[in-house]
Amino acid sequence: MQRSESALIVRHAPPEAVAGAIVTLHGGSELSRRTARPWQLAALRMHPVLRAAAASAPPDVLLGQVRYRHRGWNDADPAQDALRALDELQRLAGAVPTVLVGHSMGARAALRAASHPLVSGVLALAPWCPPEDSARHLDGVRLLVLHGDHDHVTPPAESADYVRRAREAGARAGLVLVRGGDHGMLRRSGDWHRATTEIVARMLKPDRDTEGLAARACAADGAVHL
Repeated sequence: MQRSESALIVRHAPPEAVAGAIVTLHGGSELSRRTARPWQLAALRMHPVLRAAAASAPPDVLLGQVRYRHRGWNDADPAQDALRALDELQRLAGAVPTVLVGHSMGARAALRAASHPLVSGVLALAPWCPPEDSARHLDGVRLLVLHGDHDHVTPPAESADYVRRAREAGARAGLVLVRGGDHGMLRRSGDWHRATTEIVARMLKPDRDTEGLAARACAADGAVHL
């Protein structure tokens, strides 16, 4: 049964000790109890994102994805799946610093799951950040949001509000608005992927300026850094 399957899909496991992990979370819909499948467009969209995140990762970093039970958010189902995946990761690799990379609904799940002790950083791509979602659990977490200013699915203004609340809670948080960027990350895809590569590499290392780096990575045609 789907419920008994592992919530963590391991794409790369280091042959020896694991020093860190990158875990991706794809998008979905607001309400759906249909079974999530790996060939859904939302899941396929994250394949190049995972490759971008892995491009500069050391060989001792584990690469994984969260397997959802359902396609929809429903009652925070994807966030619960993410927490289960992180528990599995901890049993597999120990207390390794972990960066979550989520898109849309997956970014919302990643932000919720940042309460897990393994999570040191979150890269949220075009996230779904409704105003009722709390940021109080993000104290000490490094958070970077990339959001296209032409996104007509999830409002960039709600991302900006979430980043402000995360900063008030003690997170090291920033937002970059990608000029001309859309929700599906198709426009200026090279900039989205290049920024992902560089940001995740910095998040895996302590005390690096991920916010300024994101602004530079997306600055080919201009980006707004908040």
